[in-house]
Amino acid sequence: MLKEKIQKLSGDYADEFIQIRHHLHAHPELSYREFETSKYVQAKLKEWGIDFEVMATTGVIGIIKGKNPGKRVIALRADLDALPITEENKVAYRSQNEGVMHACGHDVHTTCLLGAAKILNELKEAWEGTVKLIFQPGEEKNPGGASLLIKEGVLENPKPDAIFALHVHPNLEVGKLSFRCGMVMASADEIYITVKGKGGHAAAPHLTSDTILAASQLVVNLQQLVSRMNNPFNPSVLSITSVQGGNTTNVIPSEVKLMGTFRAMNEEWRFRAHDLIKEICRNTAGISGVETEVTIDVGYPFVINNAELTDKAKRKAAEYAGEQNVEETEMRMGAEDFAFYSHIIPACFFRLGVGNIKNNITSGVHTPTFNIDEDAIKNGMGIMAWLAVSDSD
Repeated sequence: MLKEKIQKLSGDYADEFIQIRHHLHAHPELSYREFETSKYVQAKLKEWGIDFEVMATTGVIGIIKGKNPGKRVIALRADLDALPITEENKVAYRSQNEGVMHACGHDVHTTCLLGAAKILNELKEAWEGTVKLIFQPGEEKNPGGASLLIKEGVLENPKPDAIFALHVHPNLEVGKLSFRCGMVMASADEIYITVKGKGGHAAAPHLTSDTILAASQLVVNLQQLVSRMNNPFNPSVLSITSVQGGNTTNVIPSEVKLMGTFRAMNEEWRFRAHDLIKEICRNTAGISGVETEVTIDVGYPFVINNAELTDKAKRKAAEYAGEQNVEETEMRMGAEDFAFYSHIIPACFFRLGVGNIKNNITSGVHTPTFNIDEDAIKNGMGIMAWLAVSDSD
């Protein structure tokens, strides 16, 4: 059976792809600068005889045709970029690029998709349809590599009937997978606010328009957006994460800068909230005798998993990994540019267990000590291959 063939090849190739992961982990590159990573992926696809093209400068799009290639088209996506984090892991394959690290597991995602590609290519006489491989740049930084690829036509010629992607989950034990229908992750927008006023001596605040006080009041007032202006049953988060102003004890500065993030699970509320943020800033500025400049950098929409596709994927995952190893994914207010795909075609974004409490592999993503139990490589490349072609079994 096809499932057993995929499972066997995943096991046979596990060591090879662990080494591929080590190479990728040791050579991380920041968003939209994944030049060597892209070349490495291209070299592997060429080695295996898989056709590909380059899009959005560093994106690599491969095509594998099985029997009756027009029957269905399934896309599989992985991301290539790393984060500006200095790695603290003491491993032989630690980052060789100081200040850059695969702290979100994109090296794992790319490895799993490469593994799935090799397996599917070897078994292409055993399944029907076409599989489109999307190795995507820039997931970690606006405007998101997904949006760039979509603009360049990645979802056309051929147009996928559905798309899958996995993401590492350090809180999920290795060997397990998790799925969720509907809303999975939030939209994410960046907020930049500048408070401007008349600075002056701290001993004479009556002669100034106190930007520090105004900025402080603004931080408090903005919390009403979620606590009092939003339906409590509508998940939403606004966090001010940076306050920058002044550099000494006896001067009230003429300018204070705030930064933050706004997250939502509803597009109508999302853009209404943008207007409310600006209104709160205007009103607070008027009361405080200052001026505000507000910039909202619109980022990724929310991720939505197609219910029918995800239910089916969950059942197929249980067939592949065992029902005891398939769980329900919690909703998260984190963001993912996979969202752009999910608003165009049926999508399923699921989690790959990479943690191992017994072996103390528990660090979260976006931390300098993030790592994985590498048994996850075999599981990841196998499940990606299986979900792409399971209808042929």
